Formats: sequence, C-alpha cells, structure tokens
Amino acid sequence: MNRTFAFRIVVALFALIGAITVAACSNGPSQSPIESKDLNPNKDWLLFAESDAERYRLIQTQLRGFDQPMWEVGERYRMFHEALQNENYPLAKYHWSKIGTTIRNGVAKRPPRVNNANLFFLDSLHGEVADLLEVETSETAKEAFDLARSACVSCHHAEGVEWMNQQSLLQLKLE
Repeated sequence: MNRTFAFRIVVALFALIGAITVAACSNGPSQSPIESKDLNPNKDWLLFAESDAERYRLIQTQLRGFDQPMWEVGERYRMFHEALQNENYPLAKYHWSKIGTTIRNGVAKRPPRVNNANLFFLDSLHGEVADLLEVETSETAKEAFDLARSACVSCHHAEGVEWMNQQSLLQLKLE
C-alpha cells in the first residue's frame, strides 16, 4: 500500500468521524423546553420557568436552608442511637458518616454556619467519634454517643438556638 493511498484513507476516516460526531451532537432545530410536545406544564414546572435565573431561584427555594439538612441529621442521630443500643456498630458507623456528609452539605448552603459546624463537629469531634466506634464496645459506644450529643447541644447554643436542645431527641441516653 503506498503512502498516498494510506493518507487518503486516514483523511476519509477523519471526515467520516467528524460527520458522525456532528450528526450525533445535532438535535435538529433548536427548540425551547416549553415548545417540546413531551413536556407537561403540570409536571415539568422547572422547565417552564422563563429564564435560567428563575430556574436557579426555584431550585434554591426547593433546596431550602439549613433546616432540611438538620432534619436529616436528627433522623440519622436517632438511627445512630438505635444502632448503638442494638450493638449494630456497622450501622452506627454508617449513620455517623452520613451525619458528617449532611452537615458538610448543609454549611455549603448556609456559609455563616460553617465556623460553629467546624468548631464543634467537623474539625475534630467527627473523627474522634468515628475512632471510638471502631473499637466496637458498649463502653466506647456510650462515650461516642455522649460526645456526639454534647457537640449537638454546644453547637445549638453557639448558634443561638438553645431551644433546639429541649426536645426528646437530645434527651436520649445510651445505657
């Protein structure tokens, strides 16, 4: 095979690949979301917003503030307590890990909360409790739970929401 023929084959292959790429990326005539026949204004509420800025506002409204992450933290805290009571240490570790993730995600939405979240929880206590959970004894479980509860109560106090501490969830004890 001579070089000219090989060169023509390579050029033809690149042209074919380019044509396929252009065809694959083309969705036909441009169509706004609300012109699509597959959309339903009763279900596709976000696509019917008048602009991207309005869509972002709607998304931000749906994601809410720090209250939703704290609701998840509360549920996971309850499950963390139950897992420790049942000596189900893998489940307790799982919920403890997710509590950390949820708080990190929450402070991303509410940056003013990051200092106390770091001070009372993320920078030291989260890892300390995780280390205690690795031992998997009832004594270290109790110590881990008491540390976690103390961090919650202290952070609520620092954030000026001490009344959060007056709920049954934060009265739980590990016996």
